[in-house]
Amino acid sequence: MFTIAVTHKNTDFDALASLIAATVLYPDSKPVIPKNLNPNVKAFLSLHKEIFNLYDPSEINFDEVQCLIVVDTNSWERLDRIDPLKDKKDLEIILWDHHQNVGTIKPTSNYSRPMGANISLMTEKLILDKKKITPIQATLFLAGLYEDTGNLTFSSTQPQDAKAAAFFLENKADLAILNTFLRPAYGEKQKDILFAMLETAQRTMVSGYSVSFSRTELKGHVDRLAVVVRMYRDIINTDAAFGIFTNYKNKKTIIIGRSNIEGVDVGALMKSLGGGGHPGAGSAILKSVKPLMVEQMIRDLIQGNNTVSVQIADLMSFPVFTVSSKTKMKEVAKKMRKIGCTGIPVVDDENLVGIISRRDFNKIKKKSQLSAPVKAYMRTNVKTIEPGKSPMQAARLMVRYDIGRLPVIENGKVIGILTRSDAMTYFYDLLPG
Repeated sequence: MFTIAVTHKNTDFDALASLIAATVLYPDSKPVIPKNLNPNVKAFLSLHKEIFNLYDPSEINFDEVQCLIVVDTNSWERLDRIDPLKDKKDLEIILWDHHQNVGTIKPTSNYSRPMGANISLMTEKLILDKKKITPIQATLFLAGLYEDTGNLTFSSTQPQDAKAAAFFLENKADLAILNTFLRPAYGEKQKDILFAMLETAQRTMVSGYSVSFSRTELKGHVDRLAVVVRMYRDIINTDAAFGIFTNYKNKKTIIIGRSNIEGVDVGALMKSLGGGGHPGAGSAILKSVKPLMVEQMIRDLIQGNNTVSVQIADLMSFPVFTVSSKTKMKEVAKKMRKIGCTGIPVVDDENLVGIISRRDFNKIKKKSQLSAPVKAYMRTNVKTIEPGKSPMQAARLMVRYDIGRLPVIENGKVIGILTRSDAMTYFYDLLPG
């Protein structure tokens, strides 16, 4: 039995630094690196990978993992290829995360709190435990700190970040190496995109903040878009800027935001879109969504204090057709055909007790089973949603649990139902072609 340390996909320097710091704090742990890495991190590891003895998830026997250390994220969805551990019983989980949001990981031990960089958070423990670090570790740790705090200039920077930077320099962090790998690459592709964004740049006021949105088409792969958005915001000099980059061929839209004020928390906004980040910087990726709709959603989130103006109550269908748990399956089949639906909530005494859908009829192998009551085939672990929630929250539930409908519950009663098509009509409006 052993311990592994993991971090989020598209690993940046702060994530990598935190991963290596975990091996210093927990000497018996094995650092497991995701497949997708930030380009600067990939360049750094091309020279230093053997020094850190990193593992690929395919090299891990998850049956023998007794402890999981998660750094720089609190989301199962952002971890790479460790699904066997998600539902493992008696798994000890230690969490180190500096983001200011509630995630999906429920740790056994939680060392999380707001900080400019996650490595700063872990460095407090390194100093407290009098751990020794090597010059190359100090260099990597300082790279993570500088990247996530903008060289200690981002508004999220804390005094502890500056103390951590001093500790790394005291331990011979190499600034020359640091400058080599932190220098943002800005090539012809990035320049062309920046110029295209600036040609159509417009400022708008959203809830009293100056904000700019840029919708740009991508043809092929273009990396380092975060650098482009940061430069774009600095040039047009707005409180916040959002780059909405769409590749129509693969139907993916990348949203990258940068903010210079506390009033527009980009990390929280991107979390509402399924991504993440920090108050000053964040990103998300959506599929099959029109760029103009993405812009409107971000506007709604800013105006609504991170709650979109359109709610489930505006989209749900009602009144709701229901059946009781005693209803025979053949009667349910007739009702589904009559009203043209693929699923019906099961309600007893006004309380939701289950849901029956077309896929549940696959369990029936004999004609006689059609006379059985619904309770014999219904699913009782029903995912529901409240009328005040957002379409994005509903869509994420549908995708995560592969369900086509969500009963809408208020005060314990079913007041409506939201189907996949209802959500798609508002949010997942398919791109042309």
